[in-house]
Amino acid sequence: MHSPFSVQSAPPASAAEPARYFPLRGGRYEVKVGLHALDTDFGNGPCDAQLFQFDRRFAAYRGAKQAARAERLDKYHPRLPGAGALERRAGRWLAETLSREHPEDFDLRRAPGGGHRLSCRLTGERLGLDREGALVTHQGTGHGETAAPTPAYAGALDALAMQIQEDIALLAPDAGGRFRLVALHLCLPNHWAAEDKIGGDFAALHEPVPHMDHINRGADTLLGRIAGGAGPYVRFAWGLATDERLNHHPEPPPSADPGQWYGRCFDPARPRAWLRVERQVLTGLDPGSGRASVLFTIRTYHYPLVEVAADPARRRALTAALGSMSLPALDYKGLGPDRDALLAWLREVPGPPDKG
Repeated sequence: MHSPFSVQSAPPASAAEPARYFPLRGGRYEVKVGLHALDTDFGNGPCDAQLFQFDRRFAAYRGAKQAARAERLDKYHPRLPGAGALERRAGRWLAETLSREHPEDFDLRRAPGGGHRLSCRLTGERLGLDREGALVTHQGTGHGETAAPTPAYAGALDALAMQIQEDIALLAPDAGGRFRLVALHLCLPNHWAAEDKIGGDFAALHEPVPHMDHINRGADTLLGRIAGGAGPYVRFAWGLATDERLNHHPEPPPSADPGQWYGRCFDPARPRAWLRVERQVLTGLDPGSGRASVLFTIRTYHYPLVEVAADPARRRALTAALGSMSLPALDYKGLGPDRDALLAWLREVPGPPDKG
């Protein structure tokens, strides 16, 4: 079949270097909303203004998602009964956004019957969506993978989440106006389980997070504004990790060694650590339609801590932020037993080479 992509089109975004973010420049650990307009310049060029970011590590993210789905789909992709209409709207919106932001990698064309066909160059897959956004057809990959995913795609949200490096959450208000998590595609979690959170409101979603009370109180008002058309907004969260595995579900797969799976154990004799940054984007779906909802994406980045700390200003900010963390915050981040060892190691990390 002839490819819809021209041989003279732009190179794939998956050839790019990962964007670099450092959200702790102030040198203090704070729990805050910290919203920025999506087009805020963080020094990464045009990709800072894109909701979906692609880079040379795309295959690693997709591979981690494939492994999670093969383990047990419901563990990573839970949904509330009745979420189908919102998933279909999200599917249509995702296809349109990907083709607009990344026309070199996603080609969206009308199909007979009023639906669309999305051709995805990064995976070789072609997804057929009906006029409502439901997944109706899937064609194989052409990249050495099986002709059909294992297990089969559960719907458009599942299929489209496998074309990107972000995880996805959908929130919608209940009858009382409280926004609840109605669908999740969370194959790359950071020590939390999607099944435990589905159906919860904003406060329940963040129950383990210390110092969140002031944010929880205004969450529904903020989410209502975003569902109504404010934004999109981007925010960041950060922590330290002792490996760069993308999936840190609290329940290890049956074949995994639990001691190795959980991570978060810093060994000063063999120091390995990464700054783990989440780029989170919140955007409204169908604002003004009377069907208020919010799409929330989570994109994980790992930066070797030895590289981060080689910059004197960033080393100072990082050590100050670690020093400012309360005991509850340290425990939540899994840093309680290791903070002193990490700080001692950071003081010894070599600085940049002398240019003289």
